Order: sequence, then C-alpha cells, then structure tokens
Amino acid sequence: MKKLIFFLSFAVFVIDQIIKYWIRIGFSLSETFYFIPNFFYLTYVKNTGGAWSVFQSIPNFLIFINILFLIGIIQYIFRKKFFSFIEVIYLGLIIGGLFGNFIDRIFVGGVIDYIGLQFGNYYYPIFNFADIMIVLGVFLIIVEIIRGEIDEYRGRNQGN
Repeated sequence: MKKLIFFLSFAVFVIDQIIKYWIRIGFSLSETFYFIPNFFYLTYVKNTGGAWSVFQSIPNFLIFINILFLIGIIQYIFRKKFFSFIEVIYLGLIIGGLFGNFIDRIFVGGVIDYIGLQFGNYYYPIFNFADIMIVLGVFLIIVEIIRGEIDEYRGRNQGN
C-alpha cells in the first residue's frame, strides 16, 4: 500500500507540474481567459504567500512549514503497517499537492495559481490543481474521522 501512496503522489505531482508548465508558457503573468463569463476563468499568477496569500512577506516560513508537513506525513507512512483504501487516497493526494506547491516555491519563487472563480462582484482567491488535491485529501480525512465516529457510536449502541 505504501507504493500505491507514493505512486498516487507522483501522479498528482506530475499532473500539477504539467498544468503549471502549460499555464507558464501559454499565458503572460496576469493574463486572463474566461471560459464562463463572470464565473470561471484561467489566469496566471504567482502567489508568494499561502492560501488567500497569507504570509506573503515571509515565504521562507511557508517553505519550512511545507517541509515539516512532508516529513511528518512520510514518517507516518513508514511507521504505519496497514492502511485503509481511503487513507491511501488522501495521503497520496496531500503529498502530491504539497510537493507540487513546494517545488514551485523553490524553483519559481512562488506557487503558480491559475483557476479563478467569480460570484457576482466577488472573486474567490485564485488556486491550482495541487490546492484542489490537498483540500480533497483533507476532506477525505474528515470523512474518515466522521465515519469512524459513526461506526463507533453504532457499535456502542447496537445492543440497545
């Protein structure tokens, strides 16, 4: 199962980097293309901060945090003996996404973001495929926790 986690991580990383490469060669910085006017667009931005551009003034802090998360998750994988299928998926998604954004920070000087959503006059912060994979992975962790708590509750109350 560990090999499957790292295979999935690698696949997410490669897809992320291919899309970012395509964005870098196909768009000028800040160029925007609307697929669905006033809703969905692609644009090329370089985010030196984190989510919602926080910590822009201290990008090295984000590199350090990224390294800590990657090391922590990889240590967890090597120490653990058995994995549920959902665990394989969320670990692979999160590692691949973290590594994709980490490589951007190191080699590009910031994360390449390109997916934009607009709701009326509100523009949601621009994000990328790696961000989606990280969020999806965290969502699956939450689902697993909730599912485990529901199963535990059912087990305690099954005889009632």
